[in-house]
Amino acid sequence: QIQLVESGGGLVQAGGSLRLSCAASGRTFSSYTVAWFRQAPGKERDVVAVISWSGGRTFYADSVRERFTISRDNAKNTMYLQMNSLKPEDAAVYLCAGRLGSALSSDPKDFDYWGQGTQVTVSS
Repeated sequence: QIQLVESGGGLVQAGGSLRLSCAASGRTFSSYTVAWFRQAPGKERDVVAVISWSGGRTFYADSVRERFTISRDNAKNTMYLQMNSLKPEDAAVYLCAGRLGSALSSDPKDFDYWGQGTQVTVSS
């Protein structure tokens, strides 16, 4: 079992950058596939990016590909999301999630562990 805590959200102007972090407790972080999801008010929870346990495989939503980069440091039990060229439509609560095993998934139902989320606001 792991616990996840996000940080790094805030207010940024369109075109700017933010780096989100997700710190995990527990000694088996490297056994988990982890992901970033986001949810705007009144909308469904959508996948942003997913990274395999080793970091060797990644998946990105089309809307963020080439602007966002997901990474992880298993020695630090931390996952990151570097967000560049932010757009107003990127504004949402960003949540990190984890699932045991190596399979990548973009379905939030496949993830068992969730953080509380961090708010990202993008002004135009």
